Amino acid sequence: MASRNRLLRSGYTTGACAAAAAKAAALLLMGILQGGPGDVEIPFPDRMRRTIKVRRVWSEENGETACASVIKDVSDDPDATNGIEIIARVTLITPGPRGRSAAMPLVMIKGGTGVGLVTKPGLAVPVGEPAINPVPRKMIQEAVLEAWEKGAPALHDADGMEVVISVPEGEKIAEKTLNSRLGIKGGISILGTTGIVKPLSSEAWTATITASMSVARAMGLREVVLSSGRTSEQAHIRRYAFPEEAYVMMGDYVQYALRESGAHGFDKVHLCAQWAKLLKIAMATPQTHVRHGAIDLKRTASFLVGLGCPDLAERPFNTAREMLAIIGSSCEDAFGTILSAVCGAAEAYAESLTHGPPVHIHLVSYEGEIIAEHS
Repeated sequence: MASRNRLLRSGYTTGACAAAAAKAAALLLMGILQGGPGDVEIPFPDRMRRTIKVRRVWSEENGETACASVIKDVSDDPDATNGIEIIARVTLITPGPRGRSAAMPLVMIKGGTGVGLVTKPGLAVPVGEPAINPVPRKMIQEAVLEAWEKGAPALHDADGMEVVISVPEGEKIAEKTLNSRLGIKGGISILGTTGIVKPLSSEAWTATITASMSVARAMGLREVVLSSGRTSEQAHIRRYAFPEEAYVMMGDYVQYALRESGAHGFDKVHLCAQWAKLLKIAMATPQTHVRHGAIDLKRTASFLVGLGCPDLAERPFNTAREMLAIIGSSCEDAFGTILSAVCGAAEAYAESLTHGPPVHIHLVSYEGEIIAEHS
């Protein structure tokens, strides 16, 4: 992906970093890793192999436990977890009274400091388990088993390995995410479906939208509230105070969020947005981020005239927000009717995407209050 005159760089997910740290620690425990930290090669879900830099390795408990860490580098993707240290602590599992119970060595994966604990149903990980998703678990397992195979002859008495993943800054970083609402307490999630972080990708947003809806349904909720931002969400909370799990931050992913609402079987969908975003939705825009195109003000003016707004062609305005102020000052008597008509157009587009559930539109002012609704 290009950004102006340069190519944006990809990075690695928390899951890939955890797998690399785990393999480095396992190699150290097996006595295979010599010298200081370096590069570790691990398998990825696409069956390709990639190399990740290890920051440090060390032994604990008289050499019975080995540790390694990787610094997550998401390159050109803006991410709250960029630069964090992910640590893997690997210990051999001593055999039980009957010896090893299976041909394959056991790999026990646990969460340590800074890795969240799942406390609500509906996620890919059961309640009570550390928030290490299935793909990262598989990546960690495959990575440490590669190390096991290299050192297995000298370790034939062990049943396998215990791997504890920790993130020292995880609890602090989690405060910047939606983890708490999803029921992930005490730290971040170890995520990633491909192992690769693509610059400015939608994967994290859409995954969070889906996970939020799954939690809401698992909690028995029949209505969901989609918001384009914090201000819009808080406006709805102040007026209606739905359960925390009902609120889903859709951001600019309007089309995706509405389709997911229908797919999850909600009885009703609420959509909250401020003027500029809601205008785009009313004009059937599936993705409202400005990088997908600034709002076409001339087209918007024509659209509003079609809804009963006085002709704006001769009025000077540079932004949608300025347009709202002009409408409010020039046609006070019809102001509420025009806002309701915009909400109605947004509702029609939204319901064409949910394929079933009705949508209640809430227009939020720039001061953070609901000023118009339609259902």
